[in-house]
Amino acid sequence: MAWQIRLTPDAEKELSKLGPENAGRITRFLWDRVVPNPRLLGGPLKGQLRDFWRYRIGDYRVLARIEDEHLLVLVVHIAHRSRIY
Repeated sequence: MAWQIRLTPDAEKELSKLGPENAGRITRFLWDRVVPNPRLLGGPLKGQLRDFWRYRIGDYRVLARIEDEHLLVLVVHIAHRSRIY
């Protein structure tokens, strides 16, 4: 069974506001580079956000929760690096 990517409604809304070029780059990154092994890239956050994993895609950051029991990467937030944390 392979990993799946799902976006929360808020993350879908944020992605749609980025424009087609940035949205396409983020989507391709998630499907091509994160799906094979979600923990190979990015890194875990610390403190109150320790349940989340961070991916850097150009000037944008993607916050996701990795759910091992469901083989799911749940994207919860997508934003410019100056506004994400």
